[in-house]
Amino acid sequence: MRRPRIRWSVARGLRARLAVAFLLVAAVSALTTAALTFQEARKAILQRSQDTAINALRSQVNSLAPDLPFPPSASDLQHFAAQLDGGGQAQNWQAYASFQNGPLLPQRPANTSTAITPELRAAVTGKGVPVFQRVMKNGQPWLAIGMPVSYAGTGRAQSGLAVYAELPLTAEQANTGALIKAAERGAVPALALALVPALLAAQGVLRPVRRLRKAAGDIAAGRLDTRLDVRGGDELAELSRTFNHMAATLEENMIELRRLEATARRFASDVSHELRTPLAAMTAVTDVLDEDAATLDPDTAAAVRLVSEETAKLARMVEDLMEVSRFDAGAAALHLDEVDAAETVRKSLQARGWQDQVEAQLPGGVRAVLDPRRIDVVVANLVGNALRHGGAPVRIRLATRAGRLLIEVADNGPGIPDEVLPHIFERFYKADAARARSEGSGLGLAIAEENVRLHGGELRAANRPEGGAVFTVDLPLRAQGGEEQ
Repeated sequence: MRRPRIRWSVARGLRARLAVAFLLVAAVSALTTAALTFQEARKAILQRSQDTAINALRSQVNSLAPDLPFPPSASDLQHFAAQLDGGGQAQNWQAYASFQNGPLLPQRPANTSTAITPELRAAVTGKGVPVFQRVMKNGQPWLAIGMPVSYAGTGRAQSGLAVYAELPLTAEQANTGALIKAAERGAVPALALALVPALLAAQGVLRPVRRLRKAAGDIAAGRLDTRLDVRGGDELAELSRTFNHMAATLEENMIELRRLEATARRFASDVSHELRTPLAAMTAVTDVLDEDAATLDPDTAAAVRLVSEETAKLARMVEDLMEVSRFDAGAAALHLDEVDAAETVRKSLQARGWQDQVEAQLPGGVRAVLDPRRIDVVVANLVGNALRHGGAPVRIRLATRAGRLLIEVADNGPGIPDEVLPHIFERFYKADAARARSEGSGLGLAIAEENVRLHGGELRAANRPEGGAVFTVDLPLRAQGGEEQ
């Protein structure tokens, strides 16, 4: 139940990321547009204020300067500045006059500052052209204007008279502040409106992604004939075409693999059945020869015993192949019976004469519903494997835990190499290929695992910290899926 929630959260996260990306683009676009608009509007507002103030000051100077005595006295300059103030009430400026780079008149009180900077005065007297400058005064923006007064006539010679004016830009600042607030108020609804196309765009992008995800899930579930409906020619459509090609190739390969697997299983089953009849005859003959081996000469007796041993190995291999074929065909069935688990294990050891080679801890009174024949196969394979490849002593222990039956087979050998451990239950897998002929068919552990799995249990292999390998059979006390006798 967890996997669908994870998929939904991934889809939801992608939708959210697409919506956020769309909103970010919209926000950046809106902010960039607002910033450019604000800059242009602010520039236009300030430029208009500057042009108006400079033109008004020039008009006042042109009107009043001809009546000014020359050279002007300090009182003449103060009267001239006062006249300029009277004419600039609309701009609310404070006017000053200066002759031959002298002090500004009227002079400001000692505890007050002026926006007319020395740099502005130097630019006016040095360049001889009107100059303006925006400065901060007492935390407020001000516009400072400097204008030289020249003689009329040829050459426009400088008279040495300069006029200055300072005026606050608080109104312009308020206008630009209003622009900022208007942009802020407009940004929120714009982003809210942008959310709708963002969600629609995300939905449009995610729709084929969801179809692709569902199709991939169908493929994973084994429905290899799943295909996507391809529309359009964008990247997602190309991805859908690639998916369809992959699914078609996978379906073809899977069909071929299943055909080859079925052929291989049928071949193994047919060969095993065909070998049973000649093997039965060979086994009967070798049994007779074994009985008379003592009367034969040593070389002939050794050959007879070798043939007998190899025939027995071949018979066991054929039986293993037939058992594996039954598992592959789904024909293996449990025949359950309620038995004493300890007695079942003990009989398996006694049937093979291992009771003196194995240290057994088999507490009585453990009742379990099992298939005794299949548990006998499991125990025989695990104990036989430990005796052949492990070190003495080999121990088998029976225990119960939380309604489960545990059978542990441990040895004191070198253990299982780490690179072998993941493959230990694979069919025909042998850790040492050089010893393949003497190590059996390579099917014993695979058959043991299949028998345990048939009971609804699990077979695990590990290495003990103190050395040696340990195989653990973990079974329910009441196996499911079989026929109880």
